[in-house]
Amino acid sequence: MNHSLHPARAAAAALLVMWFAALTLVAPRTASGQPAADLALVLAIDCSWSVDAREFELQVSGTARAFLDPEILKAIANGPNGRILVAVVQWSSDESQVLSVPWTPVSNAADALALAARIKAQVRQTAEGATSISGAILASMQALTRLPAPAARYVIDVSGDGTNNRGARVDDVRDEAAAAGITINGLAILNEVHWLHHYYRNHVIAGPGAFVEIAGDYGAYREAIRRKILREIRGNWVS
Repeated sequence: MNHSLHPARAAAAALLVMWFAALTLVAPRTASGQPAADLALVLAIDCSWSVDAREFELQVSGTARAFLDPEILKAIANGPNGRILVAVVQWSSDESQVLSVPWTPVSNAADALALAARIKAQVRQTAEGATSISGAILASMQALTRLPAPAARYVIDVSGDGTNNRGARVDDVRDEAAAAGITINGLAILNEVHWLHHYYRNHVIAGPGAFVEIAGDYGAYREAIRRKILREIRGNWVS
């Protein structure tokens, strides 16, 4: 079990944090040609060894379905800008993360339908591997540096069924993300580790109003991710 980064990767991670921190300072004043968003949300989906094909499909279909929910569409419309940006990262080991759905704006039902189709159509792209939550967070931070427009809030949404067992210490990466102004929320799936929600609270989540949503198993994932995304869009940070 490796809890440290190779020196070159550690330097790259530090550079990424500084890059994102600078981006958050200038983004609200950047003329990107696209309207500002209320939220930039990275959905990080667990694709490690512990997730079989059926469980991957339940994550994908549940996430896609969430964006068709009328309550979520209403929450987006009620935001100051009436617009959010969403991307999906698949992750497994510290050496395998993929931006499987690029940044997609959502401001109406047609946008949500297009996003849901993209999410549903994605195939599993990561290599089979261990569980690197720290790698998932770093990949999600990197995705946030490629935003097509500024956003009022930056959130990484980590879903998983295990603890970090490869790559950097997740606490260190979590703290770096929080220092850069990013909120990390967790969706703990308890089919493998019944106390995983406590682990997520203590080691994974960070930032203003960060919270953990719980799914007892993958069958409960669809409703759990709907609740989580709704709460993230609304910004109702009540632990």
